[in-house]
Amino acid sequence: MARIILFHSAYGLRPAVLDAAERLREAGHEVTVPDLYDGRVVDTVEEGMEIKDEIGVEELLRRAVAAAGPLGKGVVYSGFSMGASLAQNLALADEYAGGLLMFHGTSDLRDEAETETAVQLHVADPDPFETEDWLNAWYLRMVAAGADVEVYRYRGAGHIFTDPDLPDFDAEAADRAWAAALAFLEEMDANAA
Repeated sequence: MARIILFHSAYGLRPAVLDAAERLREAGHEVTVPDLYDGRVVDTVEEGMEIKDEIGVEELLRRAVAAAGPLGKGVVYSGFSMGASLAQNLALADEYAGGLLMFHGTSDLRDEAETETAVQLHVADPDPFETEDWLNAWYLRMVAAGADVEVYRYRGAGHIFTDPDLPDFDAEAADRAWAAALAFLEEMDANAA
């Protein structure tokens, strides 16, 4: 059983995030889902970016750290889009991170970043927020930092293709992503045992 913290996207804590947490719980994992937007949920990425900008990246990171802190060592950091970016930042700063499971987003890495964390990324192909050049550079920097990285690309899917209430939804891509994600978590459990 993994202890997972799951961060929402710029859209806020939508039903799809809660459904994802429940899916992970049904697979036997303990899941914490913080609400970084204090209850605000939006229908467009533009509205979400306005809230993100209003709160500020530093404050969002502070809220994410505060939510993850009580969970202790070995936490698997996970998130959707903006939440994946936050998860990456926390996982790379946590020498005891149990893993990093990212959907629809990445974040920049410091040049001196070091980690032995197992990382799995699920991203649309193409993705307007995660360009080919960016993803290639991200992958090389993660590997150079010491991470064990798997990247899954979903041709023709929209940016947040796992949320059935958004126009980006792609049922086939979502099913494939969840199957790979659950296998990743199961493998991490087996390795930790």
